[in-house]
Order: sequence, then structure tokens, then C-alpha cells
Amino acid sequence: MAVGMAVLAATTGVAPGAPAAEVAGSTAGPPGQVEFPTHCLPPQEAGLPPADGPTTARITVDDPAPKLGDTVTVTYQVARTPAVNPVGTELPADALTPTGRILLGGAQSGEVTVVGAKRNDPVQAGAELPAVAMTGTFTVTAPGEITLAPGGYTLHTSHLLDLDTVCTVTGAPVSERLTASPLPRANLRSVALAAAYGKPGAEVTVTGAGFAPGAAVTVAGRAGAAGTADRVAVTADEHGAVLAQLPVSDRTTTAVVAYEGPAWSAQQGSGPAAYTVIEDAPPPPPGTRKVTVVVEPGALSMNQEGESIALGAVPYGEGGAAPGRIGTVTVKDARGGPAGWTLIGKVTDFTGPGGVRVPGASLRWTPTCTAAAGSPSRCAPGSPGAVGPEGAVLAFSPDAAQVGGTFTIDATVTLTLPPYTPPGAYRAVLTLTLS
Repeated sequence: MAVGMAVLAATTGVAPGAPAAEVAGSTAGPPGQVEFPTHCLPPQEAGLPPADGPTTARITVDDPAPKLGDTVTVTYQVARTPAVNPVGTELPADALTPTGRILLGGAQSGEVTVVGAKRNDPVQAGAELPAVAMTGTFTVTAPGEITLAPGGYTLHTSHLLDLDTVCTVTGAPVSERLTASPLPRANLRSVALAAAYGKPGAEVTVTGAGFAPGAAVTVAGRAGAAGTADRVAVTADEHGAVLAQLPVSDRTTTAVVAYEGPAWSAQQGSGPAAYTVIEDAPPPPPGTRKVTVVVEPGALSMNQEGESIALGAVPYGEGGAAPGRIGTVTVKDARGGPAGWTLIGKVTDFTGPGGVRVPGASLRWTPTCTAAAGSPSRCAPGSPGAVGPEGAVLAFSPDAAQVGGTFTIDATVTLTLPPYTPPGAYRAVLTLTLS
């Protein structure tokens, strides 16, 4: 099931830019502190010559091991700058506002805009401007090691006149590193049976999907947590689909699974599809009649409320989280047997005006799941976290001796956008898969 999703927003704190080269130049000091050449150009009104010299700085992050789609807060601390007070008199307290750039490299390229508070002690005329700290955020869009290096910065003074001292940086070394881990891959392997019961030795047609294209797949009987003697080997086609005829002779078989590798596992195998071996009963005594009734297994199905999902608006220049909810999903399990089910969601990147893209991994959800009264199965929500194109579990019902029922599933969602995303509507597609 695919559902459209839109948000009115504005912000991508990451802009295109070249990654910083890693060079020597570290100085003794706190971890990550580096020193690099800087050319600071005073405002024309000051009548001062350019100031050349080293900048001593340090970059820190709030999370050195984020996941794909997480928002990382970065801090750019300038401990010393060659820039001097551009005002001919003493610069009073709280009259200096810094802004700057951090250069991303490695697994992810771009720039992060950082801004500092207007907070400083008084500075004498002609003296070096004081230490400053600037913060900003960026969204992790690629797994692997990401490097952060200091970029240029601007020191704005607002006393008598609004003046900007612009400092350009050459060859700044890497000051901080973080390692981003990818989202866990959802297991979309599933099987379906042409019949849910049969006599000993009867063949059942098994269809499967979600396997690795061209993979060797084993289709096998299952009795609870153990395998049975029923099994057949097949090969997945170029689309990851399998088709097999499985003779079911083992009278202990209660379900059928399919898997890649030497043995079934939750990571490389499908969930079980219920199957019952029906034995012929002995003939009834004279004068009696045999009465038989068969409870026909039903289907596993779902439906979702509404055709689209609308998230809240985010102010341009501020960024933040656009809230919403996916809309109620109802799952009905009338199959019988021991097989549970899993509901997985995937979301594409959000596309906005002019082709601006926001990673789908920026969307996070907190799922809920409730079983209706009388349902034999229990229902569990997936873990809160990022959704993204790799997918995440929305809800599941585990295997059990007896399963089935009606389940109500929902999730609150937030799409985090950094400041200054271009205004407009951003749209993505959320796809739910039940297996």
C-alpha cells in the first residue's frame, strides 16, 4: 500500500561545497583543536589593513555515532583569531555576532552554516576580537565516516555602525570525525500457499517474494521452532520471486517457510505460512455416520484510513520538526495456524520546489498497535526511529500456537528540516508492506 505524504516547509542547513583537505597543523590543546592560516578583511569603514595569521579552533558534535537520517548538532569554537576590533573605540559587551561554515567530507559532502550568540566581553580599540562559539545542525544522508573541518567565518559588530570582518580560511585540517551507521534493512521475504491443508504426501504450491535475485532458496516444512523432513530447493528469479511444489509427507508439519543460507533465520527467512496435514479417519462403526466440518482459513489483509498524509508546516529560517500521523491501519488475520505477521514501512525522499530533496531518512515515527478484544494474537509496535527508503517495522505479531485477530495500528511522525529549506510543499510516498 502506497500513501502520499506532503509537508510545507523550508530548510536544508547543508549546502553544496567541497570537502576540506586533511593537512597537518594541529596544536596542543583540547582533542580536535587545530590551527590554520586565516586572512581577515576588516570592513572598509574601519580603514584598517587586512589581518593575516593563524586561527585556533575546534569542532565538536553532540553525537559521534549517528544513524542515517539523524540530525547532528555541531559547534565551531574559535579560541583565537587574527581579526581585530574594527571600531575606533572600545567595543562594548554583547556587540559581537559570529557566523561561519563547517566543511563536510568523507562519506558526506557539503557545508553546515553555524551561528553564535551575541555574547562578548568589552574589547579595547585595536585589540584582537575574543573567542566565539557557533552552532548549527545537519542531517546525516550517507553512512560511513564523515569529517568536519573549519571553514570561513564572519565577525559582525553592532556598535556605532554595523560592520563585518570577513575571515577566509585556507587548508584547514579536519577537526572532528563521526561515523554514521545505515538504517537496519527490513526483511521483506514472504511466502504464500495455494492450499492451507492436505493429505499426507500431497503437493502444495508455494510462491515467495523478497528474496535476493538468483539466490538459492530452501522451501521447507516447519513444526513450531523446528524444521521437518519436508523440503525442496529452488532458485529465486531476477525479481527475487520463487515458485516451488513442496510434497508435505511429514505429519508434524504445521507451517511452510522459505529461506536463504544453510538454515532458517529471522534475517534471511520468510515468516511461516500455516499448513495442516489432514489424516483419513477410520471408518465409523455400523449404524453410525461420520460428520465432518472444515474451517476454511481466510486471508491476511489490511486497509488504511485516508489517501494522503499531511504534516504540519515548518517556519522558513527556523527549521524544526513537521508533525503528523500516518492514519489508522487495520490488519485482519484470518489464516489460522502458527504464523505471525510483520508490517513494514518505507518512504522515498521528499521532493520540493526546483527539485530540492530532503532525505526520506529524516522522517521518524513512533508506532502504536492494539489488538481487538477476542484476538488470539498479541500485537507489538515497531521501535521508534527513522523510516527512510531502507524501511522499518511499523508493527508485528509473533508466531504462536494460535494466531489471528484484528489489529489497529497507527504512528505519530515527524520530519526534521534544518533552517532555510526553500519554502514550498515537499512530497514523498510511504509504502506499507504486510507479510
